[in-house]
Amino acid sequence: MPIDIAATNELLTTTRGVRRRLDFDKPVDPKVIEECVEIALQSPVGSVATPRHFIVITDPARKKAVAECYRKVCYPYLEEREAVAAAEDDPEKADFVRKNLGLAKQQADDLERNPALIILAIDGATEGKSVGDLGGLYGSILPAAWSLMLTLRARGLGSCWTTLHLYQDQEVAAILGIPDDVTQAVLLPVAHFTGETFKPAKRLSVAEQIHWNGWGQHREG
Repeated sequence: MPIDIAATNELLTTTRGVRRRLDFDKPVDPKVIEECVEIALQSPVGSVATPRHFIVITDPARKKAVAECYRKVCYPYLEEREAVAAAEDDPEKADFVRKNLGLAKQQADDLERNPALIILAIDGATEGKSVGDLGGLYGSILPAAWSLMLTLRARGLGSCWTTLHLYQDQEVAAILGIPDDVTQAVLLPVAHFTGETFKPAKRLSVAEQIHWNGWGQHREG
């Protein structure tokens, strides 16, 4: 079946980390989450023998407990970044940083209000692993997180890539019964989004970030 390139480009360029315009009161159908996870499991992996795990948290008490772990790290981090913004000489850059800090705080404040939190994890511990081993480990789970965000977006569900809970990974593991030899990689809050005005974000140009056949080299012609 031919791929609709325009629709694909639209999905890829408008899947944002959604922190606002979320409907915390509208339930998320578990069957939709399972459908999205099934698709996300088709993402590339370094080894098909390495099980990946999607811990879906909908229980209010557990969501709150995970959110409290998240906030223990997030609030001090935001205070540090606010101090950096206050020392910034460029007012425009400082305003941009403060705007994003405000969004991050709003997400932390509301984390347990999301109908679902999804933690993606993978079999294998990180301790003692080489850079190459870690690349293979995370390379088998992080693509699944992006695929999951895309499939959720296509079904009217917003999510946001966040990893601050990893600084409290043992506490989170205790709350959820995650074994010691399973590595958590990313947490996605999930809720229905409102509106349909997502658009491509402002990014550095391709020319500033592409290198041909060597660092800093440009394509001829």
